[in-house]
Order: sequence, then structure tokens, then C-alpha cells
Amino acid sequence: MTDTHAPNVGIFHVRKWYVQRDETLATEFGLPADGEPLVRVVVAAAIHNPCAGRHVEDLSRWAEAARELGVEFGRRLVDAMDGTPVRGYGKACLVGARGEYEHGNMLLTTHFADPVREAVGGAKAWIPSSGKRGGPGDTLDIPLAHKDALYVRAHYDTVTVSFPDAPAPDEIVIAFAGASRGRLHARLGGLQAADVRGEDGLR
Repeated sequence: MTDTHAPNVGIFHVRKWYVQRDETLATEFGLPADGEPLVRVVVAAAIHNPCAGRHVEDLSRWAEAARELGVEFGRRLVDAMDGTPVRGYGKACLVGARGEYEHGNMLLTTHFADPVREAVGGAKAWIPSSGKRGGPGDTLDIPLAHKDALYVRAHYDTVTVSFPDAPAPDEIVIAFAGASRGRLHARLGGLQAADVRGEDGLR
């Protein structure tokens, strides 16, 4: 008999990985980038929900085990950025119909996030997040902010993704987004990215 949903990343069964990459060279009105293009990458995975169809009071086992997912997400994010540094980030979940929204959140805690922070060279800031319940093809908006200082307005952004075959009712899609810089021609003042020093010692 075939062993369905066998663990393949720690204790979790990942059915499918996704990568989305875009590069913005000019503004909506065609004004060329003020510096390097904006590169945004989303890495996502369709993961079997171990709590699908039932209420589980203590979710700590899966929250703690999500560290191994974070390690793999961090590796894949850096690979997809292809040498471009990550300066902004965000995360999100899309929970299938047989799960609770809380099941998605259990995979987005610090246990998951810290390995991603480590992979991108260290990061100080809280990671903005979003999530909802839904099904295949539903859109998911991932908020972005500067990885070392939440209040850098130029890095507030949103990446929208969808997955035509996920999540199934007993799955959770976890997504992590990275950005190389803030919005093109951001001009709303406030703290500037150039004034922020990250964990890697670089501004």
C-alpha cells in the first residue's frame, strides 16, 4: 500500500513547491527605475495539513517543527534571488477548506521565520504577514516591509500570488516573499533605507 502524505521536509509532507519572480524596470507611467530594478521573489509550498478536519488544542508540535520548513524556504528564496540581496520580506498562508486559519498561522511563527532571517543574512524587523482560508486559484496578498526596520515607508509593498492547484481542502499553502529594494521612486519621506544598518553590517 502506498504511504500517502509521507513526510519529506521534517515531519511535513510537501506536495509541491512554487517560485514566482518578477523584475520591475519602470513605474506604472514608464519612468525608469531610480537605481536598480525591483526584484521580488515568492517561494511557496502546498503542505498537507496534519490537523485537517479536527480541532487540535495544542499546536506547538507543528509550530516548533516548522523550523525545518523555514530552513528549506530560506535556501530556496536565496537561490531564486540568484545573487540579488533581500532587503524586504513578508509571509502569508492560504488554508484549505478542511482547516482552520490557525493551522496556517502555526506554520508562520518565529520557529519558521528565524531560519529565513538567517538565510538572507540576518534581519531585525518583524515580518509582516497575512492569510485566509480558500481554495485553488484564490489570490493571496503578501505584505512587504524592510527586513531591518519596519518603518521604512519606501519598502511597504504587496505581492499577489495564486496557485491553480492549491490548496486542496486538506492542505495549507505557505508563501514567503523577498524584495531587493523598495518601490521605484518612493517619495513619502520618513526613515530611509540608506539610514538602516542590518545584521550583516551593510546599509
